[in-house]
Amino acid sequence: MPTLDDVYRKFGEVAEAAQLLETGLGNMLLFARAEEEGLLENQDPARAADIFASVNRSTLGQLLKNLQNQTPELDALEALLSTALHERNRLFHSFYRQHNFLRNSNEGGVMMLADLELIHCALLDANKAVLKLTGVDADASTINPLPTRHLPI
Repeated sequence: MPTLDDVYRKFGEVAEAAQLLETGLGNMLLFARAEEEGLLENQDPARAADIFASVNRSTLGQLLKNLQNQTPELDALEALLSTALHERNRLFHSFYRQHNFLRNSNEGGVMMLADLELIHCALLDANKAVLKLTGVDADASTINPLPTRHLPI
């Protein structure tokens, strides 16, 4: 039977998946904005820092909204990303309230772990799809070669 520690550990794993998705989308938005403003060719550290700060403050929902106009490739992932956003928000804003006293029983722990696994799968699926857009196939045994030259921003 799962313990409360098992539930807390799984919650942490799922929270990590949510943050990885946010980071991947944030990187996409950062690159799109830097490219849009010509910062890849003409360095402007102050402007780059402003863009980074703006992207870094963004929630998952804000990232998705801002990327709609910047990254047409994400349109094909709309349903997957919408589900991930819903599940991420449910995880952080209502998971424990929804399960309430279930945490005090073995059966409740099983139910909580099963729910966390569903949320985790939704977030991982979205993250894998976003990674694939950047040339990384998380399911493959090898990673597509990425550029080795890092461009200053």
